[in-house]
Amino acid sequence: MTTLSADIIDLLAGIAPSDPLAAVREKRAQARENAQRSFEALLEPAEPGTFALAERYAVASFVSQLHGFDAATAFYGDLLGDESPALTSVVASAAASAAATGPFGAYREPRLQSESTDGVRWTPDAATASALGSRLSAAFAHAHLLVFRPREARAEALQDLVDAGWSADDIVSLSQLIAFLSFQLRVAWGLRALAAASAPVAASATVSEGA
Repeated sequence: MTTLSADIIDLLAGIAPSDPLAAVREKRAQARENAQRSFEALLEPAEPGTFALAERYAVASFVSQLHGFDAATAFYGDLLGDESPALTSVVASAAASAAATGPFGAYREPRLQSESTDGVRWTPDAATASALGSRLSAAFAHAHLLVFRPREARAEALQDLVDAGWSADDIVSLSQLIAFLSFQLRVAWGLRALAAASAPVAASATVSEGA
């Protein structure tokens, strides 16, 4: 288990304590603290139980790669490498084969069915499934569903997790982890975009002051 004290969203967004965006985030101190506590509860729990840390980091690394977020991929890849080095290349291979553009999927509601779109319904191939094991294979397929086809998430989709040995409590924790990661990565990505957009303005102001 890795002990972390830095604010993870700041870390992923590349925000230093002296940056203007750090002050902006501090104005929402409670939201910031809640996000950090969620990270600690889902990815650094004191007692991970039957949902092992290596599995948590593997899911986080996989989801980061599905989102195409390089900073998060490196961060969660490092955590996974510390906990289970043998899994890093397997996760990378799985994520590469699972790459897609979304969200997509079929709506159940009659009024929305015309807006249904199709896309890859990914499951790991035999070699990947063998390398990952049944639990992570089912977890990755579930993560792909929630990331790309959330409109198709329903109770019957959980059966593969049950069959792979996931308990009801661990299925809840897994789904919470995937949802949290999607939130965390989008916030960090958005902050990076804000920082990039404000950089030319700051540079222009500096030039003007120098003139």
